[in-house]
Amino acid sequence: MAHDPSDHFVHVRGASEHNLKNIDVKVPRDALVVFTGVSGSGKSSLAFGTLYAEAQRRYFESVAPYARRLLHQVGAPHVEEITGLPPAVALQQRRGAPSSRSTVGTLTTMSNLVRMLYSRAGTYPPGATRLDAEAFSPNTVAGACPRCHGLGEEHDVSEELMVPDTSLSIREGAIAAWPGAWQGANLRSVVAGLGIDVDAPWHTLSARDREWLLFTEEQPKVLVEPEPGRIDHGYYGLFWSARAHVHHVLATSKSEMMRTKAMRFVRSAPCGLCRGTGLQEASLAVTFAGRTIAELNALSFDDLAAVMRPVAELTDVSTATSAADSGEGTEVAVRICGDLLARIRVLLDLGLGYLSLDRSSTTLSPGEAQRLRIATQLRSGLFGVVYVLDEPSAGLHPADAAPLLDVLDRLLGSGNSLFVVEHDLDVVRRADWIVDIGPGAGERGGHVLYSGPVAGLEHVADSVTGAHLFGRAEPWERPQRSASGWLRLRGISRHNLDDLSVDIPLCVLTAVTGVSGSGKSTLVIDVVAELVRRHLGQVPDREESSTMRIEVDDADGLEAFDRLVLVDQRPIGRTPRSNLATYTGLFDAVRKVFAATPQARERGYGAGRFSFNVPEGRCDTCQGEGFVSVELLFMPGTYAPCPTCHGARYNAETLEIRHRGKTIADVLALSVDEAADFLADVPAAARSLITLQEVGLGYLRLGQPATELSGGEAQRIKLATEMQRARRGHALYLLDEPTSGLHPADIALLVRQLHRLVDAGNTVVVVEHDLDTVVSADWVIDLGPGGGDAGGRVVAAGTPQEVAAAGLGATAPYLRARLEADAPRS
Repeated sequence: MAHDPSDHFVHVRGASEHNLKNIDVKVPRDALVVFTGVSGSGKSSLAFGTLYAEAQRRYFESVAPYARRLLHQVGAPHVEEITGLPPAVALQQRRGAPSSRSTVGTLTTMSNLVRMLYSRAGTYPPGATRLDAEAFSPNTVAGACPRCHGLGEEHDVSEELMVPDTSLSIREGAIAAWPGAWQGANLRSVVAGLGIDVDAPWHTLSARDREWLLFTEEQPKVLVEPEPGRIDHGYYGLFWSARAHVHHVLATSKSEMMRTKAMRFVRSAPCGLCRGTGLQEASLAVTFAGRTIAELNALSFDDLAAVMRPVAELTDVSTATSAADSGEGTEVAVRICGDLLARIRVLLDLGLGYLSLDRSSTTLSPGEAQRLRIATQLRSGLFGVVYVLDEPSAGLHPADAAPLLDVLDRLLGSGNSLFVVEHDLDVVRRADWIVDIGPGAGERGGHVLYSGPVAGLEHVADSVTGAHLFGRAEPWERPQRSASGWLRLRGISRHNLDDLSVDIPLCVLTAVTGVSGSGKSTLVIDVVAELVRRHLGQVPDREESSTMRIEVDDADGLEAFDRLVLVDQRPIGRTPRSNLATYTGLFDAVRKVFAATPQARERGYGAGRFSFNVPEGRCDTCQGEGFVSVELLFMPGTYAPCPTCHGARYNAETLEIRHRGKTIADVLALSVDEAADFLADVPAAARSLITLQEVGLGYLRLGQPATELSGGEAQRIKLATEMQRARRGHALYLLDEPTSGLHPADIALLVRQLHRLVDAGNTVVVVEHDLDTVVSADWVIDLGPGGGDAGGRVVAAGTPQEVAAAGLGATAPYLRARLEADAPRS
């Protein structure tokens, strides 16, 4: 594989990864190269599945075979030849489930340095033994609080949750946490046998009796006398307090429904022993700069830099104290503080100064998490590598994208190459080179439409990207709606929302905007969703919602909604067994079609036979997975198609049943577009398929595993699943950045569907950064003016034109520029 050193291009020949059509392409090194195309066109297959995968494979060739087993490898790509390819580093959007123990400190690895700082340079109490760095982590046995095991929170029941209506008697169900049916009747009989009045209103019982019934650990056995018509003999009944019952259900029950019900009576509170820090007492006794490690971790990066700077800039460490209990002026402290300060400066340059080391990763917005990963790489100081980035601007407000682009310029200026998969046209315009893949998605994509300087894309007629980039795309116009009423919330307190008041219009589309960390998702996904859910009497959608601490002084207008639809970017499933067809419900209709065939009826096959999760129908070798794990000893393990079913997932007998010449496995392999034609006469399936096409997902396969779907695809599947259900009434749709990761053409399709929901009499509220979506909205609520403590306030509210004209906050200038750019076309 010869390569000319004077050739400054990476040459790819015969790439056929996923839907790529045996393409040849060349891209320059030492340049910003952007890969564009509609969602599903093959951009990531070229950038990550081919270029990055091959660079990684070549590098790992130099690693010892045994060590290679410990590394995550993406596998060899389907490509004939690649020349001129340097080593590569990938910065992908991780969409796994975040851990409650993961924080900004652990994501950036800065927590390791801070723990070392306290271990080696902290001020210890007189006579105290120096602790290892692990003792300053709540995630280790050495450092975790013995009561809360490092979580910083205790979970316990509360009287107000277990007894929501104190006017009821025990017989009428005052203790809502107790079980129903016979178990509940048994407990009432036991209580009556103890001499407590079960017919008196709860609030009239003595405080001692109420406390005992709810919280005692005692379990007396009481003789329950026979009752006419209910029991014909006496027995000894066992007493359980309400708390004991809830704890017993959570500890032993296998029923998700029972566990979910029990969680409704539990609330969380800071651990009383460690005061919410998660650390043991000895660790909290050590200080640096007069602060415990918990207090230092709680500082914003702006404040943390101010603490680190004086120590990092010490030039004379000979004056450092020699006392054994302090090392704050030692060489160790100077070096660690200097390294921390350098890392913090990168985060400040990216506009993340409001974050803190102890900020939970579960509360980070996608834009914040993306910038943290980029900041970590920027500190590595690598030279001559290719950085392959997956939509670095995704989830970012235009004001946040500007410093990000400056950081990318610094990476480029340090002698590296940038290969970026991107949809943001502002980023595309700054590129040195563009590779446009298309023209469509799935099987209709996979071709290189253009590869060259950005200006040349204007003359490519088949490029959807070019149409939007150079203003050839037809604008969508519609009359602006007026609110039919208002949801008025007063005194909201949650995260950085402090006594916030906001009015959300009904029966229109509202865009909630603001820089990353301004409180958008907190307002919409945490507060509004939870208030409506509680008003409708729904069980919490997320386990933590049951213990969510939300303070709202007044909420008027909740009665307008009879249904809540929350559409976020969480995966639609955590295993490959969950797929597009199973999530939308259309697979039920498909299985019924196969069960209704003459051959299936003759054999007595029901619809369950055609599920790959049922032993009767699935392949025994792979248990319905379609693949098997292959152990290659000192080479990395891999997966291969099942040797028995060859990836079909079903056993041979099930695959003998055909509908119009296709097996059930053949149908799962169809794309949504292909299935829409094949199943056009099956109303239940056709309705789902048409809706999926309308939100731009026609390229996905019916059996596409949930684990292969992007956050944007998962969100559109959820939306399509809701849209296919013909329902009356007034629903509230809440969407968290629905356009994240979407091409402008896909955004246009999605926005039209959102407006269809409003036209049907519903209210739609979207957390959004995309300016085209914001411009199309009827109402805009802009939060800010900054992130973290600098945000959490309503900066402006009104129509897009009114918010732009007001000139307040970070969104207004970008919104005004977009409206002015659209004006000549309207």
